[in-house]
Formats: sequence, C-alpha cells, structure tokens
Amino acid sequence: MKYAIISDVHSNIESLERALSLVEPDEELICLGDIVGYGPNPNECVERIRSRVKYAVLGNHDLAAVENFGVEHFNDAARAAISWTQSVLRHENRSWLNELSYELRLPQFLLVHGAPVEYFEYILDKRTAKRALERTDAPLVFIGHTHIAEWYGLDANGDVTHNHMQHGGTLELDPEKRYIIDVGSVGQPRDLNPEACFVRYDTVTRTVEWVRYTYPVSNVQQKIHACHLPEYLATRLAMGR
Repeated sequence: MKYAIISDVHSNIESLERALSLVEPDEELICLGDIVGYGPNPNECVERIRSRVKYAVLGNHDLAAVENFGVEHFNDAARAAISWTQSVLRHENRSWLNELSYELRLPQFLLVHGAPVEYFEYILDKRTAKRALERTDAPLVFIGHTHIAEWYGLDANGDVTHNHMQHGGTLELDPEKRYIIDVGSVGQPRDLNPEACFVRYDTVTRTVEWVRYTYPVSNVQQKIHACHLPEYLATRLAMGR
C-alpha cells in the first residue's frame, strides 16, 4: 500500500488543495488531526478531507472546536482562533470531527496526533521520543502536532537517532529499528521553512518521503485579515515558525 499522510491543516484551504493535488491516484489519504484552528477556512478544510480521507484521528484543536476542551492551555492567538472557528463551524462538520478517534492502530503502524497514549504530548527531542515508544509496541508511529518535519529511530540497544527533514527528503526504514515519523504541517509549518509538508509512505519499499511544497501564502494572509483573526497568525506563515 501507498499512503499520503497529512497533519495540522489548520483551516488553510490553499495549502490543503495544493497538497491534495500532489497526492497520487494510488495513495490512500490519512489525516493526523488539527484540521481546524488558526486559519480562515475551517468548513472548507473539513469537507475536503471528509470527501477524500481513508483514515483520520482527532487533534487537540479539533477537540477544542467541538468541546472547548483544553482552550485554557492555548495562547491568546490560538484561543481567539478557536472561538471564531466555533462560531462558524457547521453542524455536520462539528459532528464529523466529534466522531474521530484519538488513535488508530493498523497492522503496520499507529496513527496519533501527538504521541501514543498521551495523545496531545509534544515529541520534541530524543528523550520524549523514547518515552513515547516505550508506551506502544507499534514498529512505526506517525504523528503531527509539533508542525516540525522530522523522525526518530529506536534501535534494540535503546539508542535513539534523529533527523530533521526541513527541506524534505527520503528515509529508508531499518527493519531493526522502530520509528516515530513526524509528518510536519500542511497549514502552519514551524521548522523555519515556510514551505508546507506532508509525507508519503510505501509499505512495500518501506520508504518515507517528506514532500515540501509552496502555496499562495498571501491569499491565506488576506483571508486571516478579513476574518479579523490575530495578525500573528498571518505573519508567521511567511516565516515558517
């Protein structure tokens, strides 16, 4: 099987449409959550993903939008965006988000927004990656949440290797290692590269490819301004942070 795995779309329909245009016909689409939040097109993004996705899991911004859960931990910009999202999110899209699972286990890999068991934990270093892999026996875990394209590999000796995929690239999976694959963000990259990112995974060749791509950032910024969302949410898109 071949998969295209996206995460952290954050109501950015311009970037989402560009990503979907790059998905090959033989690739099943997976979404790792945070479809909404931050950006100006929550309904359009949910509806587009609903029509295309094979598997999807719940993100913390999705949960905040439908249940107001966790907003006390959000910064001011994120909280303002969630409040606005709640005011415009249509019932059918809210209901679909509310039905998503926190994780999905397939035979070859685990899908979760942030981390196994601790679903919204941030995996940002080798220590948290090792701790996360100790909570699951999955050989391969796909995550988003951090908006950083990278991977962690754990060998039989308990040693962790790590590499950023800031400019894309391909990883050949070692059968002797277990991995956490962070697919980066479609809607709001934070690894100092404003190019959006998603991942391709081929179960036969056991390769993971990070695809970086451009999209019309200025169009999204104009919409953010028109919706009176915080200015920071517009400016950060051009900086990738």
